[in-house]
Amino acid sequence: MPNIKIFSGSSHQDLSQKIADRLGLELGKVVTKKFSNQETSRAPISAKLVANMLSVAGADHIITMDLHASQIQGFFDIPVDNLYAEPAVLKWIRENISEWRNCTIVSPDAGGAKRVTSIADRLNVDFALIHKERKKANEVDRMVLVGDVKDRVAILVDDMADTCGTICHAADKLLSAGATRVYAILTHGIFSGPAISRINNACFEAVVVTNTIPQEDKMKHCSKIQVIDISMILAEAIRRTHNGESVSYLFSHVPL
Repeated sequence: MPNIKIFSGSSHQDLSQKIADRLGLELGKVVTKKFSNQETSRAPISAKLVANMLSVAGADHIITMDLHASQIQGFFDIPVDNLYAEPAVLKWIRENISEWRNCTIVSPDAGGAKRVTSIADRLNVDFALIHKERKKANEVDRMVLVGDVKDRVAILVDDMADTCGTICHAADKLLSAGATRVYAILTHGIFSGPAISRINNACFEAVVVTNTIPQEDKMKHCSKIQVIDISMILAEAIRRTHNGESVSYLFSHVPL
């Protein structure tokens, strides 16, 4: 059977090998790597599969919070409201960081530049970003700070943190560049593998996450973790959608 190629997925390579042996074929060569949270590397578009599953199951409207890539909305054939944690983040900064007018909003990578510039503009403060070079999954080789944080409070902002290697390296970089204090504000705190021990050993004043992922157990082991409740944003989005009202208000305001 010269025109057949068999490749194994990651769940049961032994079965794939037995099938190939039975057919007298060699398995195709595959190299797979996984992040600490078991996500496969590279750039899969499994979000399209999830979109199809939800649609086929009968969903006719989707409400999400801070999609990792906003283009994922285009995978759906039904309306999607991708809400942002930004209004709640701005509220937390103003209420909990007394020197917020003398802060710099920092993105830990170039991909988050749009997110930090939006927050910096709303606060009327400066922004910076860190260029990182990654040799392999979950390991960052080198970081370069683009921007000025000297004698300022540095606030790292990102949509999610997994093993926290990046943000902890970034915190050290900001401190060595002259930042007076360093905070991290993240929408989705995955905190897998060595994340908690890294945060405990890092120079953060606080690592602030939303409650899109349960954090009670993590908070027991790390006093630096603080949580922003975004339930009122989701609840108001559901109410407005159900009543046929606009949800645009929620893109810039936290409901009372």
